[in-house]
Amino acid sequence: MGDWPLLSLVTFLPLVGAGFILCIRGEVEVVARNSRSVALWTSLVTFLLSLLVWGNFDPVQPGFQLVEKAPWLAGLGITYYMGVDGISLWFVLLSTLLTVVVVIGSWHSVHTRVKEYMIAFLLMDSLMVGVFCALDAILFYLFFEGILIPMYLIIGIWGGPRRIYAAFKFFLYTLLGSVLFLVAILVIYLHTGTTEIPEMTARLHASGLDLSIQKFLWIAMFASFAVKVPMWPFHTWLPDAHVEAPTAGSVLLAGVLLKLGGYGFLRFSLPMLPEASAYYAPFVFTLSIVAIVYTSLVALMQNDMKKLIAYSSVAHMGIVTIGIFTPNALGVEGSIMQMLSHGLVSGALFMVVGVVYDRIHSREIAAYGGLAEAMPVYAFTFMLFMMASVGLPGTSGFIGEILVIVGIFQFSSWVAAFAATGMILGAAYMLWLYRRVIFGALVKESLKGIRDMRFNEVVAFAPLVVLALVMGVYPSLFLDPMHASVDQLLAQIGVETTKLALR
Repeated sequence: MGDWPLLSLVTFLPLVGAGFILCIRGEVEVVARNSRSVALWTSLVTFLLSLLVWGNFDPVQPGFQLVEKAPWLAGLGITYYMGVDGISLWFVLLSTLLTVVVVIGSWHSVHTRVKEYMIAFLLMDSLMVGVFCALDAILFYLFFEGILIPMYLIIGIWGGPRRIYAAFKFFLYTLLGSVLFLVAILVIYLHTGTTEIPEMTARLHASGLDLSIQKFLWIAMFASFAVKVPMWPFHTWLPDAHVEAPTAGSVLLAGVLLKLGGYGFLRFSLPMLPEASAYYAPFVFTLSIVAIVYTSLVALMQNDMKKLIAYSSVAHMGIVTIGIFTPNALGVEGSIMQMLSHGLVSGALFMVVGVVYDRIHSREIAAYGGLAEAMPVYAFTFMLFMMASVGLPGTSGFIGEILVIVGIFQFSSWVAAFAATGMILGAAYMLWLYRRVIFGALVKESLKGIRDMRFNEVVAFAPLVVLALVMGVYPSLFLDPMHASVDQLLAQIGVETTKLALR
């Protein structure tokens, strides 16, 4: 199947499904049922096609594979250019998998504007995959910014009481930062004469940019990627967005959209601006340490389950940004594994909250207690992802964190020590949450008739449970395809940059 345009099929098939849903007519119940079915089959086929991308991927080749290239805006030198490497491959699979999961998980929880709801998530699927496949900077930017539109609608239409405020805050924060990223792209385009990302990188290395210019471009990119991660203190939009978003929106927001910033650092900042990246590495480490410690302490003080998990995401992504700017393979590969694990685990934790919210319509921790008695399957599922979140050995959360900590320890024991506090504080707030919600006597009247997980909820959790365990016990399945691409990235950074980062 090497001649098939697999990446284009995976990217744009969800748009075809969205078009079918748009044409559905009839009674409200019939439209809702058919919209769910089309969204499910479209997202499932898209995921199966993404598995073919993995099957046709050669893990020993460092460059981009399954490349598709065609003229687009020829007068400006802009091309339709798609491809994947060992870094982007996993994010494509993560995006398509989580779309299937949220469609199944929201089968019984969404009853208003179901048709538009499913169209929005299929559009999200297409744009998320496009970001990770795009190898032209302008094409990347269109996908990168296009994601804001369906997520803005998902929060603003199907969100909570303060959904309009949260949607505007999310949109403005992320859009304003991305304007500077566009400026950086245009400056590099004028310098290199191309918008193709691999060619941009090669020409920048061949010509050599002055460090002062690199610093300016790095800050411009940082303004966008730091908000997307989000790094402290650019994180304030995230708790509001998560609290007000519907469960499925929170799953994709935490599972995929927060990875766009880290992916941007790996695809643009590090390979294109290596000296500036090394120069600003201590700055990134400082912000990351503050994020890990500060937001973990804030999470300990939360009474809202979704807000607690939202702050935990900022802390976990602090580990990611430390790993990205650690100049060795352990740190970079650990950061990628941490992003993949966080995408699975945080998405699952938001689904865990959504299960009980659909039943009693409360996210307050104090509203629960003793659910192990009435919901044993739910209690087991919650326990597994809680353990993965705190980095228990044998789960996905352990692999990424330990690789990053060991990697950064080779360069700074202080940064490693502060990064390790994230595991300790994470255990504190997650165990506290689990104890309050699951253990104790089932005495609250509102909980006595609560039912355990439905069939569709069990099906939605099943692949996440399997992957959280497989990543923990067999990490080489995910690490091996990364090695060649990460080694190539480190070669682009260069030995001199590594030495500069150590000072």
